[in-house]
Amino acid sequence: MRFHKYHALGNDYIVLDPRDFPAWSPAPTVDQIRVVCHRNFGVGSDGILWGPLPSAQSEFGLRIFNPDGSEAEKSGNGLRIFSRFLYDQGLAQNPNFTVETPGGHVAVALKNHAQLISIAMGHVSFDSAKIPVNLPGATAPREVLHEKITILDREFTFNAATIGNPHCVIPLAEISPALAHRYGPVLETHPFFPRKTNVQFLRVIDRANIQIEIWERGAGYTLASGSSSSAAAAVAHRLGLVDRSVTVHMPGGQIGIEIGDHFSIMMTGTVNKVAEGHMHPELFAVKV
Repeated sequence: MRFHKYHALGNDYIVLDPRDFPAWSPAPTVDQIRVVCHRNFGVGSDGILWGPLPSAQSEFGLRIFNPDGSEAEKSGNGLRIFSRFLYDQGLAQNPNFTVETPGGHVAVALKNHAQLISIAMGHVSFDSAKIPVNLPGATAPREVLHEKITILDREFTFNAATIGNPHCVIPLAEISPALAHRYGPVLETHPFFPRKTNVQFLRVIDRANIQIEIWERGAGYTLASGSSSSAAAAVAHRLGLVDRSVTVHMPGGQIGIEIGDHFSIMMTGTVNKVAEGHMHPELFAVKV
């Protein structure tokens, strides 16, 4: 039961090649995912990348699982990690290729022997029907900008977006990990978001730099996130707060975002290999 562990700015994933796990076909169970990702009882990670899988339109297919066993439509950091894995295993013969996720197809560009990886993440939409968001009193789909929401003891103004997965972006003058830990879990599961949501608390530094604290759907507090960086930068640009080239600062490091026409997103960042090894069958004797 071979595993490969990488991190992208502290956001760590375990890559499992389905060819090494024929008994797990077509995918690991919720219990298997939870124990593998558990920080005490398993290998420990922010999720599992299950691939490469067959794809009718892309060179590679990928499924992404959160530590709670749920499936994510897309992950920017996960896609960079998966791309580095494909390079390391000699599976990606060309520096440019595409990957299919449940959240859509993305184009990958490996640079400097995969030390830097760019992902064309797709287009950001603010449409309430596409995200989706159930806004009280709304009779038709609309852009989700400058909306009010009360969480615990505080009212926030939020903006919502999708880049294949849902995001709730809250601009504030000051942000902190404590803020994300307190309000993130409640926002993630708020009735406004029928498929739950990723949450970003956003501080604009200047026209070219933003800072975010992240509460990730199905994973919790996260040091970095590629899709969150993409959504937060797009929201900041849509609100007129930043230009098209944005550096996103997170506790784990920085990601570069280029915003193109119709809010297309090119994300660029690094990946580091952590370890590879074999999981012992005893790992699965415990249910977490």
